Amino acid sequence: MFGRKPIEERLAERRAQLPPLKEGQHFEHGPAKFVFVFLIVFLVVAHLIGLVVLMVLDLH
Repeated sequence: MFGRKPIEERLAERRAQLPPLKEGQHFEHGPAKFVFVFLIVFLVVAHLIGLVVLMVLDLH
């Protein structure tokens, strides 16, 4: 459309120009990594806060 290549071809060309991925040192999607780490940290902190609240209220 309008003299441009389809998005699939442009993405394929851009992907071909990237260097090869290093094994075990690459997370494919930066924002996904951020969300993943945030959720893990949030869950750990929430569990610790819940534990402290239960200990204070003596409901364990």
